[in-house]
Amino acid sequence: MPSSKFVKKYVIQESFRTNKVKSMFDYNSHIVEKIFDVNIPIEEKKWNIGLIVGSSGAGKTTIAKNLFSDYVYFEKNEWNLDKTIIDDFSNKYTPKQIIEILSKVGFNTPPDWLKPYNLLSNGQKFRVDLARALLENDKPLIFDEFTSVVDRQVAKIGSCAVSKFCRKENKQFIAVSCHFDIIDWLQPDWVYNVDDNSFVWRCVRQRPNIKLDLRTAHHTEWQIFKKYHYLSADLNKAAKCYIAEINEIPVAFCAVLPFPHPKIKNMRKIHRIVVLPDYQGIGIANCLLNEMGKLYKDYR
Repeated sequence: MPSSKFVKKYVIQESFRTNKVKSMFDYNSHIVEKIFDVNIPIEEKKWNIGLIVGSSGAGKTTIAKNLFSDYVYFEKNEWNLDKTIIDDFSNKYTPKQIIEILSKVGFNTPPDWLKPYNLLSNGQKFRVDLARALLENDKPLIFDEFTSVVDRQVAKIGSCAVSKFCRKENKQFIAVSCHFDIIDWLQPDWVYNVDDNSFVWRCVRQRPNIKLDLRTAHHTEWQIFKKYHYLSADLNKAAKCYIAEINEIPVAFCAVLPFPHPKIKNMRKIHRIVVLPDYQGIGIANCLLNEMGKLYKDYR
């Protein structure tokens, strides 16, 4: 059972500046120490996802490393910036295995698989780091600084994609984060809050709803999305275009064309559909297709 009481000490090095600070604040000790008394009883139940959360400097990383020393602790992958993402995975994995893991964490943009790591967005880097860590390690994984480098909307979307993957593949994953806003999206089976030294089991619940607004779009707005389409950046001038937005931010694009059929009048087909990389992995494309079906159901 992961529980431990330990002390972390640091001997202050003597210098003019340290002595000045000590005198200014009447601090006489030459040692900085912090006592940890932690109990995370995760052996009581089966689980897939855990979360160690708390404010910055509270000791999250120290606790994770001390209590879960037999887990794989992820901090950062080393990437070769002269290679594409797809080529920088270990040679023991087939292209199919790499593509599958990238897709499962919501990184579904083939053109970006052919870029080096440094040309990816922060959201894409987060997902590809996660994909590689999950693929290359069979042991339970601890992911430190989880969602710390992405904006909060992207963090929620990414957390949801991770949750779906870990439960489907029956993997054990512990996120270490200072952000409490991901809890409802990551849906951890347990949460340890470092700030108040509390541990709770949680029931898996439905993630919060995402309000997706649909509007008609001008052909010129395809510019935002075209580089993420895996087949072609061309857009037929006859296409009727739509954009899906979350909080007035464009996240997906769909173009519809007439499809001539000798027996069915007014048939339509999807010409282009793209979801921006940071919003992949939570079913936005399927939702958009359903809305297209509702919109055109009377065209017969």
